[in-house]
Amino acid sequence: MIRRCRNGWLVRDRRPFLALVAGASASAAGAALLGRSGQLRSAGSASATAPSRLRSSGGRLDLDLVAQETEVAIPGGPARALTYNGLLPGPLLEIDPGDAVRINLHNRLPRPTNIHYHGLHIPPGGSGDNVFLSVGPGESHSYAFTLPADHPAGTFYYHPHSHGTVADQVFGGLGGVLIVRGALDRIPAVRAAAEQVLFLKDLPAERGSSPMGMGLMLGREGAVLTVNGQVNPTLSMPAGGLLRLRIVNGSSARFWRLALEEHPFHLIATDGGALEAPVELVELLLAPGERAEVLVRGERQGGRYRLLNLPYTRGAGGMMGGMGMGSGPGQQGPVSIATLAYAGSVAPLPLPERLLPVELLPEPVRRRRFVLNHGMAPGMGMVFLINGRPFDHGRIDTRVRLGDTEEWELVNDGVMDHPFHVHINPFQVISRNGKPEPFRAWKDVVLLRPGETVRIRTRFDDFAGRSVYDCHILDHEELGMMGILEITA
Repeated sequence: MIRRCRNGWLVRDRRPFLALVAGASASAAGAALLGRSGQLRSAGSASATAPSRLRSSGGRLDLDLVAQETEVAIPGGPARALTYNGLLPGPLLEIDPGDAVRINLHNRLPRPTNIHYHGLHIPPGGSGDNVFLSVGPGESHSYAFTLPADHPAGTFYYHPHSHGTVADQVFGGLGGVLIVRGALDRIPAVRAAAEQVLFLKDLPAERGSSPMGMGLMLGREGAVLTVNGQVNPTLSMPAGGLLRLRIVNGSSARFWRLALEEHPFHLIATDGGALEAPVELVELLLAPGERAEVLVRGERQGGRYRLLNLPYTRGAGGMMGGMGMGSGPGQQGPVSIATLAYAGSVAPLPLPERLLPVELLPEPVRRRRFVLNHGMAPGMGMVFLINGRPFDHGRIDTRVRLGDTEEWELVNDGVMDHPFHVHINPFQVISRNGKPEPFRAWKDVVLLRPGETVRIRTRFDDFAGRSVYDCHILDHEELGMMGILEITA
């Protein structure tokens, strides 16, 4: 039996997961990419190409990232896109806990930029995950941090986060995947699976048009759907085998509602790391900034099966005369974004029965409430608000103490979906509309639909300093839905 959950995912109603619902759901070649310009290749039905991979070595990862505009060749897409090192997506970075990382960012764009290490638990100040740092046009900056030795394995995401330019730059193409290896990768069944990274991004058909009005207020979606910079590529796996998909929503506003024909997903990790046991899903909904890792079983003996993006309506039903926002320009039904093809066979590989323990956070020492909405502000027009206030660079919105566990009640009092993202410190979703979450998982993005109330719990460990929380529909963040969080020792 299959049940549709309130978050939009479809979950197989099968014991022992009867009550489960999803939450809200350097290689030398790589170094040589520095400053390279030229055309990126993309073709429908071509074999899926993984992003160019740069792996740490000897406990270090050192690389140059050039943010620049690059000519691209994507069917139906823009002639030019914003890239790192001429690549769409940017290089895939792979590191281990305890690694020392140095990334030299060179800005060849006409506007300021920076790098946000989305989901990583690293220092928020200095040259760590410092979103207040601005790298001007023609300037460079060296980011340097050491990944904590106990950092969980997982799939993370880097992208610009310079307030005032972030939505334009992410929508224009900037972003890449960062993988932390660890205990999850050593589980035998997971280790035996073939692995494929899927960086999902929508692009405009043309570059250079200026969004206005409802396009900004609702959040921009592009008509060209890409997987690793390709249109409808082919994935392969052998009959009997397992395929591990690391999926990243690298879009600025688009939600990806995924289903694979005749194959369920077995969710093994969310934003911040592994689950305690796999969860079987018929659909997987990812809001902007969310990541998921799933296993697919090679249950068929052959054939080709479409990976579909299903329509999704993300609110705005009562705004501006009832104008709604669907799943993007021109998408009225399912769209094939990739194809799974069987190639050969292997001895059947079993799914893992258990994964990794997920810590039970203690009772909070403090509770807070955050209300998300939109309104009009004098001299500013439409703004997006947290607790009735738009973002202000000069204001500390929330102060917490290092080492404290807090519980936050998040309330969506508006008419649009808002994926709420907390920098630096991951959290656990405790309840949604008063109903407890059926399993524990580490998250850094949680979806709030209109009228929903979600409780999250986090412990502010390790790092003092200033960071932010925001809506990850990036046009909403730009229009005010962001607050400054100060963690004090």
